[in-house]
Amino acid sequence: MTTERLLDDRPLVPIRQMANKVPEVTVYFWITKVLTTGMGETASDLLARVLGPVPAVALGGLALVASLTVQFAVRQYVAWVYWTAVVMVSVFGTMAADVLHVGLGISYTVSTPLFVTALAAVFALWYAAERTLSVHGIRTRRRETFYWAAVLATFALGTAAGDLTATVGFGYLGSVVLFAAAICVPALAHRFAALNAVTAFWTAYVITRPLGASLADWMALGHTRGGLGLGLGPVTLAWTVAIVCFVGYLATSRRDTPSGEAN
Repeated sequence: MTTERLLDDRPLVPIRQMANKVPEVTVYFWITKVLTTGMGETASDLLARVLGPVPAVALGGLALVASLTVQFAVRQYVAWVYWTAVVMVSVFGTMAADVLHVGLGISYTVSTPLFVTALAAVFALWYAAERTLSVHGIRTRRRETFYWAAVLATFALGTAAGDLTATVGFGYLGSVVLFAAAICVPALAHRFAALNAVTAFWTAYVITRPLGASLADWMALGHTRGGLGLGLGPVTLAWTVAIVCFVGYLATSRRDTPSGEAN
């Protein structure tokens, strides 16, 4: 889907001027997004294994608060700041889903609909307040708050959905294939079936989470669990390096700077 089509969904209402704080939706956006989902999955599992579940969740929560504080403090989109916040949301979103399953014993068949409901509630409140869910209107504190609440809910939902498919017979590689096919659906529906651009965007956004997480799990986990057995540490490191390279390129090239804001 193109940025131009997404722009069509912005409401024509006056808002307090602040540079849009969400990057342009380009191929770089989707690649970096998938990388953050996979890295967040394995990093969360690695931290829980090394530190223990409770310290890991506490550390993840503090890092999330710190990264979002910086994100809210800046007045425009800054690649390093924005993507650091996304990574922290990915790590903590994974932990939130895992806490329900491992810590509280809630099955993925229950937690997945629970997170669907949470995400739907965020969208409903956001739309009721702003009359739009477009990511090209994140220019006020209220919209930014709704945006990050939605992002956190999508990560938790995607984690639960990915783990659900992996445990009901698809396995991790099968889940990769499933979600790779699924993510094509909103793109094709937007292109050929007139699916609303905002709906297509958020549908694809949710699917990137289980896609990246399933791929990272398949690479990291052992052969007995259907994986390649590369290990949580090496996979986390490799995906982190890839994220740093992509974000570094975006920060210097400004290829994803919102329209009208590039120097």
